[in-house]
Amino acid sequence: MPDNTHDRRHFLSAAAMTIAGAQLAMIGSADAQAGQSATTAKRGSNTSFAPLKQIDAGLLNIGYAEAGPAAGPPVILLHGWPYDIHSFVEVAPLLAAHGYRVIVPYLRGYGTTRFLSTKTFRNAQQSAVGLDIIALMDALKIQKATIAGFDWGGRTADVMAVLWPERCKAIVSVSGYLISSPAGNQTPLPPAAASAFWYQYYFATELGKAGYAKYLDEFNKFIWHQASPKWTFDDATYNRTAASFNNPDHVDIVMHDYRWRLGLADGERQYDALEKRLAALPVVTVPAITMEGDSNGAIHAPSTGYRNKFAGRYDYRLITGGVGHNLPQEAPQAFADAIVAVDGYSNT
Repeated sequence: MPDNTHDRRHFLSAAAMTIAGAQLAMIGSADAQAGQSATTAKRGSNTSFAPLKQIDAGLLNIGYAEAGPAAGPPVILLHGWPYDIHSFVEVAPLLAAHGYRVIVPYLRGYGTTRFLSTKTFRNAQQSAVGLDIIALMDALKIQKATIAGFDWGGRTADVMAVLWPERCKAIVSVSGYLISSPAGNQTPLPPAAASAFWYQYYFATELGKAGYAKYLDEFNKFIWHQASPKWTFDDATYNRTAASFNNPDHVDIVMHDYRWRLGLADGERQYDALEKRLAALPVVTVPAITMEGDSNGAIHAPSTGYRNKFAGRYDYRLITGGVGHNLPQEAPQAFADAIVAVDGYSNT
């Protein structure tokens, strides 16, 4: 078994260097980089989904969009914070045109997804969110699917691939390997990297929780600009997503996610065995493609920092042209192409 403490320190060091470089890039012109250009991405006028569906799954009643033929190979697309299903509003029809059955759920704390019981702890630890998607697959009678996401969604794809590889045909994960643990996150970061995590430290306080609740829209729009400094989204684009933050559990879920990561909030004991497995930072064995935008303003490691975490058939794609953190919405064609490609890996 590898020395995971060493792995974690190497990852954090690499991430710190990436952030420092990203901050310099944000104040100057971007150099041309090798990779797939976002300018080749097919951008349409699609701004909405068909009427949403709701289904009881595990602890939740999950709201989700669906596109494509019901008998098509299933693909599940997972968003992050502070985003929602509209990150995939142009990806879904591209995949549907390829014959895929596309499922795009609101994560717990977003949109029309609700807890079935008022007594359920509003928990956002990584294993719990992964189990939500397994429960959704069970409810929809999907035995195996390609899982693709970014931010919390990318982390969930990684989690599912290592805990339940039999349910994952393949994965696409923006920013690579995102599994961590509260213990692993205790390594201090250099100042440049720590500054990029300012919101996590803010959320660690009750003042931060109150501030997030009071200035929800301003806060999340600020994060959009920080994470995607070259993405020129309009108010209508932001507002379509911002509606999903009006979920009654949203603030509690966001606070728990970031506090749990830093070891400032407890998880639930029923997930301890799963978290112990994840804390060992196991390798992903299913076919995988990891992706990165060349202008991602959120903290992220270079692809070399996590390459050894993918043991199956694998590819890395750098998407150029000023693409930031919300890669599926900023470069929908490139994201859809990665899903089609990784599905092909699993068929060979």
